[in-house]
Amino acid sequence: MTARHGGFTMMELMAVVGIVAILALMAVPTFQSQIVRDQINTALPLADIVKNPIAASWAATQSFPADNAGAGLPPAEKIVKNYIKSIQVEGGAMHITFGNRANGVIFGKILTIRPAVVSEAPIVPVAWVCGVADAPEKMSVMGENKTNIPADYLPFGCRARNRVN
Repeated sequence: MTARHGGFTMMELMAVVGIVAILALMAVPTFQSQIVRDQINTALPLADIVKNPIAASWAATQSFPADNAGAGLPPAEKIVKNYIKSIQVEGGAMHITFGNRANGVIFGKILTIRPAVVSEAPIVPVAWVCGVADAPEKMSVMGENKTNIPADYLPFGCRARNRVN
């Protein structure tokens, strides 16, 4: 009789390696989406600098600045950060163009943040609508939405709600 040594056969090890590889490949898209969302969330605080002059313009004149100069801001290509290439003001809306060290999925893509107001009550502060999100109830969103980032990569606050009638 021959003694059998404990352990796994090569076929058993290869089966386990194959299963682990398949599971890893299934998880990669989820991680990429999370990385892109994190880059967008990291970049959004720069937009706060632009929000204040736009909101001040609405409070003072009930109109929005036509461009960066009208808002008292530097040119679009001078408002930059790690993942942001520029922020362009257009009719009160902010168009954030991603670039620099941004993930290839959003490189050159635009995220728009638009002001929402109550026209009949200018005392009501400006609310901000990110991407394709819905406007607050009873408020009108101003400016054109140029968001072209795929919805799967947008932060949850920048996505439209699915309404059931």
